[in-house]
Amino acid sequence: MIEILSSSALATVQDHGREGYLRYGVGTAGAMDRLALAVGNLLLGNPDDAAGIEIPMFPFRVRFLDDLAFAITGADCAARLGEKPVLPWWTTHARKGDVLTIGVPTNGTRCYLSLAGGVDVPVVLGSRSTQLRGRFGGYEGRQLQRGDVLKAIGAAHEPAREAAVRDAGFGTVPPEHALPTPVCAPCAEAGETVVRVLPAAEYDCYEPQSLDIFWREGWKVTPQSDRYGYRLAGPTLTPTHDIEKRSHGIVPGVIQVPHRGQPIIQLRDAQPSGGYPKIGTVIEADLWRLAQARIGTKIRFVQTTYPQAVAALEELDRYLMRVRHLVGLVRPSRHQT
Repeated sequence: MIEILSSSALATVQDHGREGYLRYGVGTAGAMDRLALAVGNLLLGNPDDAAGIEIPMFPFRVRFLDDLAFAITGADCAARLGEKPVLPWWTTHARKGDVLTIGVPTNGTRCYLSLAGGVDVPVVLGSRSTQLRGRFGGYEGRQLQRGDVLKAIGAAHEPAREAAVRDAGFGTVPPEHALPTPVCAPCAEAGETVVRVLPAAEYDCYEPQSLDIFWREGWKVTPQSDRYGYRLAGPTLTPTHDIEKRSHGIVPGVIQVPHRGQPIIQLRDAQPSGGYPKIGTVIEADLWRLAQARIGTKIRFVQTTYPQAVAALEELDRYLMRVRHLVGLVRPSRHQT
């Protein structure tokens, strides 16, 4: 078990998300950076659908109430277990009474604290993810607060060899170093987040000059951005005619353009339907990059094709398979004696 020592950190319990319920008006929720959470689960030998803690504000502190293995993935944070530095993308074993402090990231904006076995909260509609708008799932349907106690599903009697591996610790190469960087736009600047985008249904309804601007300019992430969506600031996008649409289904990654002409990228807590026109969609393989874009930085869109989007997702899957293989080499099977 762990006790939350931080308040107003906007941390929530999240897993891979609540799939299959958009048709009923229930959003996906889930980790913004699903790749980071997936790697944390792999390093600890957790089930793929195990829940962890998504942390978007720092510092964040927890106290371990039991001996427990954990891993920190996602944004590159300066973390300490007591006075001992903790490596990111690495397994560490905490002892009862240890206090973990996760500091401000040097890059990125969200990190994930994964616990051995996963965070033990009720499964609601097939997921342990927190749905803040509906106030269900996760820990009482809300962000974590000081004094909350979370239980881990980690086995109390793990094999001695596996316990030794956890004490020694091991890790992997972060995806930003292991995965190829998307082809950069010609005008991309250092520090910009580059993501690949497929043109969407209303793409051809915008002025040619606006379409050129959409790809050529960097779009600033405004302070009005959160898990629901990134509100971007930049040149005004102008349609060729007034676009009036009935509310229709949308998914995370869709880029909508309200009447004021400033794009909004829908994210994990977005409502499942909306009526704004859609100019593009960030491909699934780049949503983890998008999740780590900081407020005040810029996002650069690069046009891609469907085959290229599929290939990018396959490359991401190959990275996870490499991590799974590494873990299989280091961590003894639970079935071994």
